[in-house]
Amino acid sequence: MKLFITGISTDVGKTIASAIIVEALEADYWKPIQAGDLGNSDSHKIKSLVSNIKTKIHPNSYQLQTPASPHLAATIDGIAIDLKKMKEPITKNHLVIEGAGGVFVPLNEKDSVIDLIKKEYRVIIVSKHYLGSINHTLLTIEVLKSRKIKIAGIIFNGGKNESSEAIILKKTGIKCIGRIEQEPFFNQNVVKEYADLFRENLLELQ
Repeated sequence: MKLFITGISTDVGKTIASAIIVEALEADYWKPIQAGDLGNSDSHKIKSLVSNIKTKIHPNSYQLQTPASPHLAATIDGIAIDLKKMKEPITKNHLVIEGAGGVFVPLNEKDSVIDLIKKEYRVIIVSKHYLGSINHTLLTIEVLKSRKIKIAGIIFNGGKNESSEAIILKKTGIKCIGRIEQEPFFNQNVVKEYADLFRENLLELQ
């Protein structure tokens, strides 16, 4: 099973959600494009948050120095992001792929994050409540459906908003895999607790 983790925007909790999914499935992890924070990248964070011994963290296809949209970071670095040169890791394990920002974050003048999503991937959307988040969530789901991309489910992250969650689920029919509370911190024990909670719903996706 190959799961692509995307968000409705940036900083909505994709990496924490990815860590929980990786731990629940003892899956491999791959972040194709890392822009900035190379000393404490999302791959580093996943490695520090998972405790199983089966997971393998695969190298980024592109490591960009500037913490910015990938298209801009690549330009500053003098690099052209080419999707044809990106090699998906070969593994017999489940694979969790983490995107960058939302689905229309540009990678170059032609491609966006959504163009990283292959036909066999299933997408898990991470949503966080803020003013405008219902619209961002519904737009993300609508564009994925319009491209006939399989949506496995949604994870809500942060403070609970029952009204927002209910209307999103009712309008879309998307499965809620779980919700991540506004925790004071995340470490291996907290991630493992959520992994145990989410595991059954994730295994049902197979």
